Amino acid sequence: MRRHISIGYKLTDGKIVLDKEKAEVVKRIFEEYLKGLSTHKIAQELTFEGFPNANNKPSWNHGSVGRILENNKYLGDAVHPQIIDEKTFELVQKRRKSVATKLGRNPQLNSIKNQRIFSSKLKCGECGEIYREYIENVGKASEIRSWKCKRHIYRNKVCCRNLFLTSEEIENIFISAKNKILSRMWMLDKEKKKEPIKITMEIRNIEERIKELEEEEQFSSKELSELIFKRAKAYYGISKIDDYAYNTEKMRQALVEKEQLMEFDEDLFSTIVKQIIINKNGRTIVEFINGITVEVDYEKIRKDE
Repeated sequence: MRRHISIGYKLTDGKIVLDKEKAEVVKRIFEEYLKGLSTHKIAQELTFEGFPNANNKPSWNHGSVGRILENNKYLGDAVHPQIIDEKTFELVQKRRKSVATKLGRNPQLNSIKNQRIFSSKLKCGECGEIYREYIENVGKASEIRSWKCKRHIYRNKVCCRNLFLTSEEIENIFISAKNKILSRMWMLDKEKKKEPIKITMEIRNIEERIKELEEEEQFSSKELSELIFKRAKAYYGISKIDDYAYNTEKMRQALVEKEQLMEFDEDLFSTIVKQIIINKNGRTIVEFINGITVEVDYEKIRKDE
């Protein structure tokens, strides 16, 4: 479902060919990683030196570098010319696994963690179902993990054709939304308009009968006391707990002294995000716990990487 060509390639006359300048950047990333540089350090260097990313912007992060190091298209296939030789690619994958092990980043544990963090908060904007993580080619070098609508396949048929996302793409959506809130903290100072309570027919009937009994001065009647209790119960049933102020303050405390986020913060995500609604057109809505929403252009984030 990726709609852009991997960095290092370009489309010419309907065919994918090498973009020589960017292919050299790809080779440099692999070479420097094998020399011992971290993905974060490589990203810093590329940004500082002004090398263009996939969207021709001199802006890199550890995630975009990491995805290049894992992209097996660079080995070459029927569509993509080869940029990286098999030995180099294999050595890079071994180092990435070694680094991940040292840092305690077990892929299986990370998958379980992501299922816990994301599964209840990702919602399909097309059919309303939740998103789930699916794994293809389990345990192989070509293993692919992506989040899809639960109704993508239903009874062996494709039912929902909404976007697929990787965990890193979801993380970047959150990073973008959180940074927008940080740059617009005044949004947390706005008072929420109170919605009027919608009176039901049941309550109207109760109110009318109570009024009748009061006009008849039946103040001590058993029916009146029962109706008053019934009215209170009915009002409670339609009332909404107004937790806007509480959740807004909770967000404020979580964001205090925070700077623009460059990496995913699991605790912050769990604390301030209510849900993420994913739409087929690439417009993704991040809803925070106090009801504030931020729109993120997901396709633009993909290109920027």
